[in-house]
Amino acid sequence: MARYTGAKLRVTRRLGDLPGFTSKKVNRPSDQGKSTQRPGQHGATQTKLTQYAIRLEEKQKLRFNYGLSEKQLMNYIKQSKKIKGATGNVLLQLLEMRLDNIVFRLGLAPTIAAARQLVNHKHILVNNSCTSIPSYQCQPGDTLSIKDNKASKQLVVKNLELPALSNIPQHLEFNKKDLTAKVLGIIDREWVALKLNELFVIEYYSRKV
Repeated sequence: MARYTGAKLRVTRRLGDLPGFTSKKVNRPSDQGKSTQRPGQHGATQTKLTQYAIRLEEKQKLRFNYGLSEKQLMNYIKQSKKIKGATGNVLLQLLEMRLDNIVFRLGLAPTIAAARQLVNHKHILVNNSCTSIPSYQCQPGDTLSIKDNKASKQLVVKNLELPALSNIPQHLEFNKKDLTAKVLGIIDREWVALKLNELFVIEYYSRKV
């Protein structure tokens, strides 16, 4: 899933807007005025989804948006169940506090996949140390900066010119002039950009975890 190379608009027509997956939008006259943008010739007239299908799609939203494999998502489910609090909220917090997602939410990359590349290629510093692990769990107080070389900074500046999510979440602080950021706390549920019912995801895995 982290290396998905298929048709992205087809996925978003089926699952809805996935801001971390692609910034492209469906813009087809044939879709205007319809309550669905599901792919296929008869996408708009499909029968009502079963309860299993609804929960499967919510799970797929998480996988595509955050670029996770089935095994990775399963591990996050197991981890979230061990942490005090509502399992669904904890799951979203774990995913949102990943380094690649925070780089994306700061606008340093147009998608989470692009943010993952920045991290993998060692363009991002956490607490002044090079961190090449996209799944690194950022903590309140962590500082992020760009590697001190021309290529890294030019790449990030170019990304900042691309359309991104309108607002930086309240748990992040970003200095655009210095290209530095700080994690102020744990993200609140209302600031999660992905629209989904996390309870359905937990229910989908209830018999598997």
